[in-house]
Amino acid sequence: MAVQSEIDLIFTLFLKLTLMIDVLLGLQWGDEGKGKIVDYLASQYDIIARFQGGPNAGHTLYVQGKKIVLHTIPSGVFQPHCLNLIGNGVVIDPVTLHREIEAILPQQPDILDRLFISKRAHLIIPTHRALDAASEAAKGHQKIGSTLKGIGPAYMDKTGRNGLRIGDILMPDFEDKYYQLRTKHLALLAQYDTPISWEEWEQPFFDAVTQLRKLNIVQAEYWLDEHLRNGKKILAEGAQGSMLDIDFGTYPFVTSSNTITSGVCHGLGVPPSSIKEVYGISKTYCTRVGSGPFPTELNDDTGDALRKAGAEFGATTGRPRRCGWIDLVALRYAVMLSGVTRLILTKADVLDNFDPIQCAIAYSINGKETREFPYDPCHENITPVYKEFKGWKQPVSTAKTFAELPVEFQEFCKYIEQYLKVPIHFISNGTGRDQLLEKN
Repeated sequence: MAVQSEIDLIFTLFLKLTLMIDVLLGLQWGDEGKGKIVDYLASQYDIIARFQGGPNAGHTLYVQGKKIVLHTIPSGVFQPHCLNLIGNGVVIDPVTLHREIEAILPQQPDILDRLFISKRAHLIIPTHRALDAASEAAKGHQKIGSTLKGIGPAYMDKTGRNGLRIGDILMPDFEDKYYQLRTKHLALLAQYDTPISWEEWEQPFFDAVTQLRKLNIVQAEYWLDEHLRNGKKILAEGAQGSMLDIDFGTYPFVTSSNTITSGVCHGLGVPPSSIKEVYGISKTYCTRVGSGPFPTELNDDTGDALRKAGAEFGATTGRPRRCGWIDLVALRYAVMLSGVTRLILTKADVLDNFDPIQCAIAYSINGKETREFPYDPCHENITPVYKEFKGWKQPVSTAKTFAELPVEFQEFCKYIEQYLKVPIHFISNGTGRDQLLEKN
């Protein structure tokens, strides 16, 4: 018996050493370029798993020169060997998901074999979208910049214990549950002055649910555990950005889910001990879509030039993004919250023609300088304290190695590493799938 106990202990320790989930998430207000990075890293993993968010996410990839935006499906879908999981922390609009599948099928005919959905993921129904639109309209000048996809109301029903889950569509009483929830929503909609014509969304919803039933719907927590125990490598893919986290972001101008590393555990049903590397992505400057505080925002010609050079328009909404210099105070805060072990800088080529380049290294608030991100930046008068860097004034997109990058850019990177105390692992120097330089 003693020998068997020792064998069991050794096996348990072995499992702890081999269980591995790496995490990739955005460190700003979203739109950091996560899709391209996941697509690149996917070749090293067996499974890519989305752990939170909904169809407000817009992960942009360029495959064979064609721009593709994924809203719900994990970004590993274009790697033929990869399985892709939509985890329980995601809220799913069946119509959006069906459209994505139909768009990808011509390029990836086996997508249905490689796509899996957690039974515990929650559904977005038509009246969720109606509530989102009515609620946002009622806020007037206090709008938070919702994408109007019904995501906030779906998460509200989830925490309010009223929601519908993917597993429910397999139950014989699904329609009864649907109409019960719809009735609740209609009562709420009656309180708003803005009429929303949602009825035409209902039939496409039921048609998409019919297609959804044909997909691989699994108990994802057990599915993942089995794959982990079989030595499979998993990459958890985050949506939005760390500064939009429901708890630690610029509340109330945030999303409805946990966008930091801790969200992986309850968004996939995996233990904290299984998480290894945490990849954090940041642009070499800052952007934000919608309302909310943005300390380094540039409301001038430089901001307009950044927007033009970076083609900064929302992948999901098409809205022009607000632009500004990189904010290391906010970035260090995000790195701390998620335990980032590897930093990835994207859109390095956008800064090619800017000189000088600014970098926020502290905030001045009420005459006091701080490197801490404030509790409520919405009501603080924040003045960024900048450090100036000499621009490189030459294209970085032609570089094939980090050593080939301009000295000025290398100095910029060195300072960021020193400030954040995290090594830069990759630098994206163009939109192409192969334009990714490994630094360390």
